[in-house]
Amino acid sequence: MAGKKAAKLPRETYERELLRLQTELVKLQEWVRAEGARLVVVFEGRDAAGKGGTIKRVAEHLNPRVARIAALPKPTERERTQWYFQRYVEQLPAAGEIVLFDRSWYNRAGVERVMGFCTKEEHQLFLRQCPIFERMLVEAGVLLRKYWFSVSDTEQQERFRRRMEDPLRRWKLSPMDLESITHWEAYSRAKDEMLVHTDISEAPWHIVESDDKRRARLNMIAHLLSSVPYHEVPPPVLELPRRPASTGYQRPPRDLQTYVPDHAASL
Repeated sequence: MAGKKAAKLPRETYERELLRLQTELVKLQEWVRAEGARLVVVFEGRDAAGKGGTIKRVAEHLNPRVARIAALPKPTERERTQWYFQRYVEQLPAAGEIVLFDRSWYNRAGVERVMGFCTKEEHQLFLRQCPIFERMLVEAGVLLRKYWFSVSDTEQQERFRRRMEDPLRRWKLSPMDLESITHWEAYSRAKDEMLVHTDISEAPWHIVESDDKRRARLNMIAHLLSSVPYHEVPPPVLELPRRPASTGYQRPPRDLQTYVPDHAASL
């Protein structure tokens, strides 16, 4: 978003439009399932840029058997000896599936490059191979969408502060997250170099301005929907069957089973 910073989106407007877009995501899901399509959505960006919250809203009403989130931990010793893309290939969707990558193979272009977790040669090899890898996916029929969530340094630090003070969100903050503050320019240079090599016509990058989380979520979801040629699939006709007549079943006495205490009654 260029120019003057837009006002924060009102919550009522946000929630109304989010519900509409999530309804469309369900239609997209049913189209993917009916057509046997394979959809991959890559979420990348700085720490606290809003990726996780957006993924949560995308997946909130989707069938976990169709749409799943791939958030891989650090590679094991064995995985470190594999071809770099190998463990990500295992996460790719089969026909009728959607995979949302909460960070992806682009770890090598970002945190691994900046924090020294890979060599310069490994980083350069990644930049050469990544466009080839992604072209192979697209040529094989995978719908690949890549989003970079862009957050300002002042907003990132404010989000870090809020996480430190909130016991429900403190788990989101790691020492490496805080260390990223001191490497802001290094991450910026790494991101710029990544875009030069991997912003290809077959799988372009889409930048999401995310200082306003509400706008970022709506903008990203709306763009994803507009980029896929889905259509509404008529749902199967369902009819609630009649309950058959009783054959004499009686429920066992309640005192034979252990029930959860009624905590709500104490409120």
